[in-house]
Amino acid sequence: MASRCLVSRDQFGGQEPCSNADVKKFCSTKYGVTFPLFSKIEVNGQGRAALYAWLTGQSTKPDGSGDIKWNFAKFVIDRTGAVVARFDPSTTPAAPEVRAVIQKALDS
Repeated sequence: MASRCLVSRDQFGGQEPCSNADVKKFCSTKYGVTFPLFSKIEVNGQGRAALYAWLTGQSTKPDGSGDIKWNFAKFVIDRTGAVVARFDPSTTPAAPEVRAVIQKALDS
């Protein structure tokens, strides 16, 4: 797929040079994704989207503030809109520490 993809908003080592339409097609075909996907946006640097400027500016644990190191960084936001945690890309979504933070946010 990458050989025919458009280079656009690709901040993580050329991992995803495809267009939004190509990404959507790949996710639905390969993984059966049916939920809506966001468009690709800048998450680091001067062109960073406002959402990521806010998210990466928060002092959170365990990963802290600053640029996103790699895609699949995870942010947990509570019911009030506060960022309550940020996890490194290598932390899996089902990791006990992620699940605990999500459960705590749901319970409050």
